[in-house]
Amino acid sequence: MVTRSKARIFKPKALCADKVEVEPCSIEEALAHPDWRLAVQVEFDALLANSTWELRSLPPGRKAIGCKWLFKIKKNPDGTISCRKVQLVAKGCSQVPGYNFKETFSPVVKPATIRAILSIVVTKGWHLRQVDVNNAFLNGDLTDDVFMQQPPSYE
Repeated sequence: MVTRSKARIFKPKALCADKVEVEPCSIEEALAHPDWRLAVQVEFDALLANSTWELRSLPPGRKAIGCKWLFKIKKNPDGTISCRKVQLVAKGCSQVPGYNFKETFSPVVKPATIRAILSIVVTKGWHLRQVDVNNAFLNGDLTDDVFMQQPPSYE
């Protein structure tokens, strides 16, 4: 197998003297910056608007799954910042082997949405390479109760 490095194909390094913004490592760092604070609030508001969870006390004998915030800077081809993406994700390391352990597929886009996008693309004659969704939520049916800890800094 020939890899890019074996074929001596390397991505050129973009060197610039501009101030480089780094992604925050914690929610506290993100909340200290106004642009990141806005992105975090948009994600949190979307979770509330979609009725992602309801606040309840943890029943006896149940364990809550931890969660964490993920931060990513999306850039335009010219290097300018397109948007700041924030996601609240469950920590998957708390899965129990043997109990839904190998199930990794979860539909996050409704089939009707995909059909609508593809029909628009075909009728307009557009070229489609990628579709970016502002917020993706599980659109399958959960049959089990899942308990997650409250998001850090949002208790």
